[in-house]
Amino acid sequence: MAKAEDYCKVAGNEEQQSYVSDIEAWEYNPSDEDQRLPHKYSPNRPVPLEHVHGLGVLTWKLDVTDWNNSPMLEKIKKERGYKYAETKIVSPEAMEDYEQKIKMFFEEHMHSQEEIRLILDGEGYWDIRDYDDKWIRFRVRKGDLIVLPPGMFHRFTLDVTNYIEALLLYTDVPCRTQHERSHQSEEESKARKFYIENFLDSRLAMMNINKDFEVPTSIEVPAQ
Repeated sequence: MAKAEDYCKVAGNEEQQSYVSDIEAWEYNPSDEDQRLPHKYSPNRPVPLEHVHGLGVLTWKLDVTDWNNSPMLEKIKKERGYKYAETKIVSPEAMEDYEQKIKMFFEEHMHSQEEIRLILDGEGYWDIRDYDDKWIRFRVRKGDLIVLPPGMFHRFTLDVTNYIEALLLYTDVPCRTQHERSHQSEEESKARKFYIENFLDSRLAMMNINKDFEVPTSIEVPAQ
């Protein structure tokens, strides 16, 4: 399975294009402000995108003007085994229980599968845990494609515009199990163990930036 860097060029006769992400990340300031605000320190404490990649996050920047016919998106889907997709809009107009939903999204959790999102419109923030368990926040905008690995604790919120539209990708029929940090199931333990062993050890994480490391799209748990 290829690294994010391997997707920088489209094969074939098309003109070579760059898909390098320009996502901004920073240390999260845990103030009492609304979760939809940036929560930056003053002065800001930026976090290099390479550091975010070292924690296991994959990022691309795509043109989503005609995303249904994007050769880059199709290449990524094929290489990573994404077979199913659905679009979702999160906004007060699209959801009757909007405020409740965004509070739920902002509860710290993880999945036994990858979390894959292509932002088609709007903006939002993902928060992920650093090696020292502090939060790192990064902003996503239109055209950002994000992959979070199985077993990574994270949370999500919209910004103050209260609108985002995203394409959700899956390797199997859409079904995602959310595990809160306080729960310890067998499925969670296996996915979390994988993530800790391969990314939270800082020495391995630095190695992962520069080597062809295979990240599974999901963690299988034997049937009981």
